[in-house]
Amino acid sequence: MSLTYTNYLKINELLELQQLKSDPPEHDETLFIIIHQTYELWFKQILHEFGKLRKNLEDGNTWASLKTLRRVLTILKTMVSQIDILETMTPLEFNSFRKFLGQSSGFQSLQFREMEIICGLRFPLMKEAHKDQPQHIKVLEQRMEESTLWESFCAFLRSHGYDIHPERDNEKGLVHEPSEEIQDILVEAMKNDPEAALIAELFVDYDEGLQEWRYRHVKMVERTIGTKQGTGGSDGAKYLHKTLNNPIFPDLWAIRSKF
Repeated sequence: MSLTYTNYLKINELLELQQLKSDPPEHDETLFIIIHQTYELWFKQILHEFGKLRKNLEDGNTWASLKTLRRVLTILKTMVSQIDILETMTPLEFNSFRKFLGQSSGFQSLQFREMEIICGLRFPLMKEAHKDQPQHIKVLEQRMEESTLWESFCAFLRSHGYDIHPERDNEKGLVHEPSEEIQDILVEAMKNDPEAALIAELFVDYDEGLQEWRYRHVKMVERTIGTKQGTGGSDGAKYLHKTLNNPIFPDLWAIRSKF
């Protein structure tokens, strides 16, 4: 069989993946499934780009790092904008099939946890949602052994002559706590190294974009289910509120007041 658009992209298989649980079928469940499947595809692409980005940074390759970061930022903006589509579904429409979702929850997204880990986040709940899936726990633990984005950025700075060595010292939040010593080095780099400054600002863009994603996500949950408990047993919007306004690169935010 010759290669065609349909068999190359597995279109037939793809279109069979939206399998509704509601009985009788509820119209808006199709949208709900497609949106979340699309998110998982974007998570996969971001993880793919993170692998390249870390290597680019550790190799001291400025322009490849910039290009990869810009792609990740564009994907993140697309993810945020998809919430607009999901918000066309009213609370009544969502609740027409919510009871059929059982214990499934976005809280259980393995790939999003992988993204958080690479960003430097560590907290016990990361494994809790996957405690009955040892293969998922293995993936998370393997990710925790990999370099974080911050460690890769610091490797980039070392390739530019800066003596910067972040330490891992926290398993209850960010593994890289803010450091006055590192902030002084960052101020010097921002003032004297245009390439390092460009990458640092894109890291801030990513951090801000991730916070925007979290904010839009929590507001979407609030307008859809209010203060109800999440389907997977999480605290729903209450839990999501705790994730707001927590930067993953706090040193890059702290130096704003040092210029």
